[in-house]
Amino acid sequence: MKLFFSFIRKEFWHVLRDTRSLIILLGMPVMMMLLFGFALSNEVKNSNIGVLDQSHDESTHFLTDRFEQSRYFSVIKKLQKESEISEAFRKNELRMVVIFPPNFRENLLHTNQVQIRLIGDATDPNTSNIMINYASAIIRDYQNEVLGEKKLPYRIEVESSMIYNPKLSSSFNFVPGVMTLILMLLGAMMTSVSIVKEKERGTMEILLVSPMRPLMVVLTKAIPYLLLCFIDVLLILGLAYTVLDMPLRGNIFLLLGESILFIFTTLSLGLLISNVVDKQQTAMFISLVGLMMPALIFSGFMFPLENMPLPMQVISNIVPTKWYYSIVSSIMVKGLGIKFIWKQTLILVAMTIFFLVVALKKFKIRLE
Repeated sequence: MKLFFSFIRKEFWHVLRDTRSLIILLGMPVMMMLLFGFALSNEVKNSNIGVLDQSHDESTHFLTDRFEQSRYFSVIKKLQKESEISEAFRKNELRMVVIFPPNFRENLLHTNQVQIRLIGDATDPNTSNIMINYASAIIRDYQNEVLGEKKLPYRIEVESSMIYNPKLSSSFNFVPGVMTLILMLLGAMMTSVSIVKEKERGTMEILLVSPMRPLMVVLTKAIPYLLLCFIDVLLILGLAYTVLDMPLRGNIFLLLGESILFIFTTLSLGLLISNVVDKQQTAMFISLVGLMMPALIFSGFMFPLENMPLPMQVISNIVPTKWYYSIVSSIMVKGLGIKFIWKQTLILVAMTIFFLVVALKKFKIRLE
């Protein structure tokens, strides 16, 4: 065990002496947190919404059909009572809920005034705001059709509210996304490059003939990056709280535990990459190009997954960043506990085990 810790200490000193590695490990999170674009906007379509119809008259059915026929929305749930709304948002089933009040058509025709409530999930403020605008436009079009050429003072008022992020702060979407991207890139890239560098220099053979088992030698290369990635998590959370004014609504220990699990996932992926390549440039290319693009596209951080074709939505399920981003958003923004993220957690555990098993199998084949 003393020899094991001495190898870890050696690797720590190796990283600390490498200025470029330190800049990547500690500088990149700060730069991305402070300089990454806050004003990302994308077209929203096929967003899952729910309808709470308390009137069930001709007008509400017509408007519900309008939402369903729109390319922006998919009405997937008809709610029976308001208490179901919060549960649907917690389970990430819906992005918006439309509430029609009782006696909708009667009030519209007799009092010339009626109110429709739109409740959006502002975990992603840009998407939620766009959805509210689209829904309001559909309602306005219906109002104009009802009026026709009449000069009656009909008016439909739209009352909208944003849960979880009422101020529509971009950091609520930005921080979980950056944390996911940073850990994915650094964990996989730095681990794979570190081990491949030993192979390229011919020093891996020297390490493998030491009294330690080959597996333990490889682990000593990965453990320092586990600790450094964990420091990045603390750094990002500190910047989010102090600079971006973002609260942490969930359990901090649950968030840190889930982050450690995701770091293990990325390190396992890095070990797998290091066992299938022999050049640092190849490992860097696979990490940056092969992992960065899927991490950005399929996490749901920059682009809503429901906008994508069905085959791409299926592919997103095998990308670890999708599940970790969902976990971080649920804990930090929604304040949810393990009861609501156990599925994503189990998927990350399964991915970690799979990457480790494949990496170890490849490792034994190449070194025996």
